[in-house]
Amino acid sequence: MTEIWDGLTRAIELLTSFDPEVLEIAGRSLRISGTACLLASLICLPLGSLIHFRHFPGKRALINIIQTLFSVPTVVIGLFLLVLLSRAGPLGELGILFTPTAMVIGQMMLIIPLLLGLTISALSGVSKEIVDTAASLGASGFQTTWLVLREARYAVLAAVIMGFGRAISEVGCALIVGGNIKGATRVITTTISLEAGKGELELAIALGIILLLLALVINIVLNRLQQRQ
Repeated sequence: MTEIWDGLTRAIELLTSFDPEVLEIAGRSLRISGTACLLASLICLPLGSLIHFRHFPGKRALINIIQTLFSVPTVVIGLFLLVLLSRAGPLGELGILFTPTAMVIGQMMLIIPLLLGLTISALSGVSKEIVDTAASLGASGFQTTWLVLREARYAVLAAVIMGFGRAISEVGCALIVGGNIKGATRVITTTISLEAGKGELELAIALGIILLLLALVINIVLNRLQQRQ
């Protein structure tokens, strides 16, 4: 019990003194997850709109597959990328394994199904009368899509925030494709795993507090968005 209390005290000291290592790891986590979330959003918003507004055979089955991938284990994505990006893999010549780039790709693959499925759900929640009214007024397909996205903006933004939360809290893929290299690919979750395994709790607790604070901020923002919606 004394060790835990000492670790918590030291962790608070690291946070209040703005320890350079803590700031470096937290900043890297935010950059990697933020980049992954931004790129995934740029893919999922137009693709989700396309799936929602188009009628084609197998649409329901496709949506079911996307929703099934919500819970894909992060280690499975990490293993897939490891095989793909290793020297013997088809993309090994890129030389991006154990780099932040590989971690961004892994997190994108993790959250794209989530963002895609939630974007489709958000667009489905917009009243059909809005679409019919826009069509009757001569709006083009792009104008109608933009109008529906504006109506569903809070739900879409909530989906993006949830995607960011899933990205920054994952550990399996980050360990496999990032390698947890100090000063290069070490992020909050991988550092917590490493330090806890070594029994050195100070840094692990400090980063755990940061992760909890991020989760709190995400929940507050999501609640505000849901209230507006």
